[in-house]
Amino acid sequence: MDLVDGVIKFDLEHETGPLPDWADISQLQGWFGRCRKLDLIGQHADRYQGAAYGNISQRGPTGFLITGTQTGGQLRLEEKDVCWVKHIDLAHNRLTSSGPVKPSSESMTHEQVYRHVPEANFVIHVHHKAMWNQASQLGMAATDKTAKYGTQEMAYEVERLLKDKQVRNTGAFSMGGHEDGIVVFGDSADQAGKRLEQLFGKVR
Repeated sequence: MDLVDGVIKFDLEHETGPLPDWADISQLQGWFGRCRKLDLIGQHADRYQGAAYGNISQRGPTGFLITGTQTGGQLRLEEKDVCWVKHIDLAHNRLTSSGPVKPSSESMTHEQVYRHVPEANFVIHVHHKAMWNQASQLGMAATDKTAKYGTQEMAYEVERLLKDKQVRNTGAFSMGGHEDGIVVFGDSADQAGKRLEQLFGKVR
């Protein structure tokens, strides 16, 4: 990768404080734990320059909850590790958020899914080399290799993919310019998670 994963590349206006009253992070915690056990979310000294990888989000009444920047190495997810993304202005590369931690660098990618797939309520972004290398064999479309993680270019590439009905129906795509990056989504946490587990079970 061109830079250490997890570096925020958008203009961020963040207010440190508690999560909103409506926030229920139990599903985020559940799938974070499952992904950690499969090493789809995590942190290793010899991978990605030691940076943590992977993030999970869920749609809220307004905006969405997402695991915070560089929280993938946590053994378990707690409220202090979750952020509320209130608004994204993609054209100006700006994000407004609040919560105990700053949002994931991939927040704009998650927002594009929620914006362009109205039925999507849960998004999981993981890293898995074999799954990424076999993306086409697994039936996943990929973003352009020149679009780097956390950038406007990546967000616009995700928008391009989501115009394809097949991508929306399968609920999964590969991030061509983001080493080992895979995104799955669904109308519920269980649907998104099961899609991920099915893909994981098919890799060779």
